[in-house]
Amino acid sequence: MSKQAALIGLDSSKAADLGARLDTLLANYQVLYTNVRGFHWNIKGNDFFELHIKFEEIYTDLQTKIDEVAERILTIGGTAEHRFSEYLKVSEIKEHAPEANGQAGLRAIVDGFSVLIGLQRDIMNLAGEANDEGTSALMSDYIREQEKLLWMFNAYLN
Repeated sequence: MSKQAALIGLDSSKAADLGARLDTLLANYQVLYTNVRGFHWNIKGNDFFELHIKFEEIYTDLQTKIDEVAERILTIGGTAEHRFSEYLKVSEIKEHAPEANGQAGLRAIVDGFSVLIGLQRDIMNLAGEANDEGTSALMSDYIREQEKLLWMFNAYLN
């Protein structure tokens, strides 16, 4: 990791630690993404039209963030993990069984975003210690966006 990290002014040891944490974040994003796709596909009931569209919006955004996180790992000199078997070993977010109930799917999404926000806060703090403004800014943007999303989802569920 040292060559690429050095090119952008980061300590290679701190960049390696950040890369490992970002890989864990990537795993959690991938599992949540797959869960949300499943909720989108399997939803039934009165909330179908409303939540089917919302779930698609969420997984599309998650897909963008997955790419950004993977590219950040590469930017700081790491290698982005791509094997789902490895994701499942480290992800705090677990695979969700097929779910037709939109409310249950939304609750699982809320739980997943809560995990992501916690991981991102940890990474943002680590990035601050490493003087890695790029990673810090990315995490800050995600946190702000997801906090608002959680507020809206909780308002909908209550």
